[in-house]
Amino acid sequence: MHIAIRGTVSGAELRQIIAATYHQVWWPSTDTVRFDGDRLPVWHEPSGRYLDPETGELLPAWDDALDAIGPRDDPMHVARFGAKFDAQGVLAGSKDSGRCIGYLTKYLTKQLGDCQHPDTGAQRDHVDRLAEALRFEPCSSTCANWLRYGIQPKNPHPGLVPGACKGKAHRRDHFGYAGRRVLVSRKWSGKTLADHRGDRKAWLTDMLGLPATDPTAYRWEPVRPGDEDYMPPARRLLHSVAARLHWEQALTEARRRARDASAAELPATGKAA
Repeated sequence: MHIAIRGTVSGAELRQIIAATYHQVWWPSTDTVRFDGDRLPVWHEPSGRYLDPETGELLPAWDDALDAIGPRDDPMHVARFGAKFDAQGVLAGSKDSGRCIGYLTKYLTKQLGDCQHPDTGAQRDHVDRLAEALRFEPCSSTCANWLRYGIQPKNPHPGLVPGACKGKAHRRDHFGYAGRRVLVSRKWSGKTLADHRGDRKAWLTDMLGLPATDPTAYRWEPVRPGDEDYMPPARRLLHSVAARLHWEQALTEARRRARDASAAELPATGKAA
């Protein structure tokens, strides 16, 4: 995992945080398979729950299954940081910052299933066994696979079948990881994504000497195919690319002005006092 943090944190403090950080997932046990093959729980419309087709007994609801976890039980999953750790300080606008941004963003196009390519029959069999195990592994509280272990998932509805969950964690190209590849913290920075976008826009317009845009001066409406200014998707894509290039050029110009302004404030020696 690669993390970009704004601010200054010592390496020693980061090591302490990593050593003390873990995450536990307290879910019901999946040690015993109760329903498999053609013998599966059936939906009971009057109660809005699933039941055992042989005994007619209603399966325990999700909240009841969680309440049944006792003090002597262990969490189903425990996630911790590994031993490898590398922290680097990077200054904004430097070559290192551009290199780090490129290194981070390349993971936007990567898949876990593409990291290793099986070359032998034994390796391919191993991948097949892993994919089959992930097929029946519960991926969330709402996963249909809980029915396999005699537990009704959260927010149940008709049509749930163990082994047929559509969650990304069960797919071969994700191999158990269902989360987004890039996350932006909304809890620790104290700002939302809209706040950060507003800060960047205000900085850019200030550096270029442009007037601030009044958001109330515009009214946004969806463009429909019958409108005069409607553009086909291919043309809209070209306009989006051109707009991005325009913004990139403006950002480069703003950074140049910022560097020139900083250089002008330094003494003749070129060093800060």
